[in-house]
Amino acid sequence: MTGGANLSVTEMRRAARHPVDFPAIVEHFVHGDLHLHVCNLSAHGFMVDDAKQLQRGDRIIIRLPVVGRIEAYVIWTRDTRAGLQFERIIRLDDFVSIIDQLQPNPRLRRSR
Repeated sequence: MTGGANLSVTEMRRAARHPVDFPAIVEHFVHGDLHLHVCNLSAHGFMVDDAKQLQRGDRIIIRLPVVGRIEAYVIWTRDTRAGLQFERIIRLDDFVSIIDQLQPNPRLRRSR
């Protein structure tokens, strides 16, 4: 598989998700800049808990530590939450560095 965009929802959920507390300003392809709160993150995508402006299929660009700007697609929404899938999978070493920056408390990190 060459990119994250080809993963099914089931495959994405199998990826280890790490709790984070990351407020982000994202670029929405229709609505412009949006303020979102990322509450968990994996190498394949992330979940936000304040997604009232998002709909399934929306595309955004988010800026993350280490990897910079990366595109993501909304693959599900429920109430005020939404799950987004990255356009590509983040490399493991980069992902570990991101988690180390976004979740500095080792007790809250999931095993890798």
